[in-house]
Amino acid sequence: MKKIILTGGGTAGHVTPNIALLPDLKARGFEVLYVGSYEGIERKLIEKEGVPYRGISSGKLRRYFSLKNFTDPFRVMKGFAEAMKIVREFKPDVVFSKGGYVSVPVVRAAGAMKIPVVIHESDMTPGLANKLSYGAATKICCNFPETLPLLPKDKAVLTGSPIRRELLSGDPEAGREKTGLPAGKPVLLVIGGSLGSVAVNTAVRSALPELLKEFSVLHLCGKGNLDESLSDLPDYRQYEYVSDDLKDFFALADIMVSRAGANAICEILALRKPNILIPLSAKASRGDQILNARSFEKQGFSCVLEEESLTKESLLSAVRDTWTSRKNYIEAMEKSDAADGVAAVMAQILGVLGEN
Repeated sequence: MKKIILTGGGTAGHVTPNIALLPDLKARGFEVLYVGSYEGIERKLIEKEGVPYRGISSGKLRRYFSLKNFTDPFRVMKGFAEAMKIVREFKPDVVFSKGGYVSVPVVRAAGAMKIPVVIHESDMTPGLANKLSYGAATKICCNFPETLPLLPKDKAVLTGSPIRRELLSGDPEAGREKTGLPAGKPVLLVIGGSLGSVAVNTAVRSALPELLKEFSVLHLCGKGNLDESLSDLPDYRQYEYVSDDLKDFFALADIMVSRAGANAICEILALRKPNILIPLSAKASRGDQILNARSFEKQGFSCVLEEESLTKESLLSAVRDTWTSRKNYIEAMEKSDAADGVAAVMAQILGVLGEN
């Protein structure tokens, strides 16, 4: 039996691609161990999957002044010692890292012991944690063609992001039954992120009188963002958040409006849904969503609407134009080499083991 250590943490985005790989890893007989921080979000998510978990000390490597900069190096050194101990005991054949600061000691420990390492970089511009791990990496996977020149040439490969296969197995009729949306009009699915987006929610709701003439609208508006005054609209359904039903909502959707986080847009690509991306403003982020969205626009996968230009009128125009050109978007996505991230990343993991 082959053994693999999965690592990554700090945000759900560093964990869900690892979870997406689990069915294929188990089907191929891998024994899996997850290494993350002591009490990070990754622990709860991974233990829910029934995967053995080991925690290590983790410190953040900041590029700005903080008093914690004086203590975190000791946490990192402790984490490296703990990672070395875990790697020696578990004896993995390969390590897969999704990034985040907790992954650096694990990857470095594996590199020191000559164990092959596959890293995945989600965003267009590589993060600091992954940069610190490149020297120990055997292969570095990425989501965007524009990222390839920023990576070591002999290690870089375009794979897309691993997406949970269950998201691709939804039933549109189950989605229609769960939502109660009537048949007869295409369904517009709006996703503003788990916390919702005030800008997206406001624009969608202001455009509802016009949108509902042409579409049914399924709106995931985020926690605390329901508008009870709209509950009686016949072709509009709003939810704070959905989990188990998401695959059926995806299947029901004919067109989507979404933020442009790396995992979200890779799900859209895998689902091949015509879409409008509204990236988080550079004023509220480091601008990675804007870069992600522009890459998808350049590849012909998406229509992009900047948050600063988001109005009722601009949203209506973008939705109508995207719907009219939907076949072009679908055809472009079908031609993408990054549409099946699970298969592509698994090919790299097996490849470094000489099993491809």
